[in-house]
Amino acid sequence: MPTIHRISALGVAVGTVLASGAIAVPAQAATPVPARSGPAAVRQAAVLKAVPKAPSIAAAGGYVMNDASGTSYFTKAADTRRSTGSTTKIMTARVVLAQKGLDLKRKVTIQKAYSDYIVAKNASSAHLIVGDRVTVGQLLYGLLLPSGCDAAYALADTFGKGSTRAARVSSFIGQMNATAKSLGLKNTHFDSFDGIGNGANYSTPRDLTELAGNAMKYSTFRTVVKTRSTKQSTLTKSGGHRTMAWTNTDNLLGSYSGSIGVKTGSGPEAKYCLVFAATRDGRTVIGTVLASSSETSRTADAKKLMDYGFAR
Repeated sequence: MPTIHRISALGVAVGTVLASGAIAVPAQAATPVPARSGPAAVRQAAVLKAVPKAPSIAAAGGYVMNDASGTSYFTKAADTRRSTGSTTKIMTARVVLAQKGLDLKRKVTIQKAYSDYIVAKNASSAHLIVGDRVTVGQLLYGLLLPSGCDAAYALADTFGKGSTRAARVSSFIGQMNATAKSLGLKNTHFDSFDGIGNGANYSTPRDLTELAGNAMKYSTFRTVVKTRSTKQSTLTKSGGHRTMAWTNTDNLLGSYSGSIGVKTGSGPEAKYCLVFAATRDGRTVIGTVLASSSETSRTADAKKLMDYGFAR
């Protein structure tokens, strides 16, 4: 392969800029500027020079917006449905965090089915050990940092409803889709709890960005996705303790000023995906790139889009 602003109005508004098929959305429509001379002309030229050019990104789809206002800064195939890889786990976490009376200290016993699933799917893992008792809060770290599909399975099995594991998983995926509908994500559908889809697991850069913005309203989600690494002590089957160490797959943390998460993703169909966010001077920009060509490329794309968003 499974964790929130104010626009400075320029004196001169800029119309839509086309760059490599990407559309930069202006804060307001363009208006004629009368010719000036002297100091006024110098100031006018400085303002025009400050307007950034829309970047070119390698990803097939991209989107970035002001998180507070929802103003779009950049779109590229922003509403085209694509496979999302492990960025799906944003919704997995969102569904868990919305559970009524959620107890993050609730212990979940790790089942053999979870580890068998990892092996069968050759999936990313939090390396959970069968028989260990792990808290829901710890499972969220295992889900969102190392992108553990075993953690995703454990959460789906725990918070789905039904008398069998299959029924509970189906119920949980149903909750994911119901949440997408309630958030107005019209181009999003899930058929898995972790992004290893069965042909109908998709979203768009715009929808994923809006989902992430919503998930960021949960303090637990914000705390987890901005964590670079963690060590968690779990209770073993024999009553002892085991330390689980997890590192965040998002390498923007610590390498991009103001980065606060959110989630990486990858897969044969999804290629390389990244939902990202950063805060500077009290303003948060948040966005998504889908179907980039490599880990390096998706990181570079995200940095370009955040730089562009902060420059607007």
